Amino acid sequence: MPVTCKEEARRLTALVDGELDHHGAKAVMEELDRRIDQAQPRQLTLDLSGLSFTDSSGIAVLLRAQRRMAQVQGAMTVVNTPPQAGRVFQAAGLERLIRFE
Repeated sequence: MPVTCKEEARRLTALVDGELDHHGAKAVMEELDRRIDQAQPRQLTLDLSGLSFTDSSGIAVLLRAQRRMAQVQGAMTVVNTPPQAGRVFQAAGLERLIRFE
């Protein structure tokens, strides 16, 4: 599960590619934790345009990223959510907790 990150002016953008399931979720969480610790961003944008599949592991990744950003007094936005992932996140009620664009 590749994650490509770009930092610019206290903004961190993470592009997630492939499947975000129990096999790849740990690696994504670890990379996001590492990048958030390094950059201390004010804004994290998770770009899911390359995501081909997710399950409850993807929910856990988003909730953890949201929690980590709150710890550094930052905000998180999820963009370009594919339809399959959108259905999973909507069923979990994530739109009440996380900003989606």
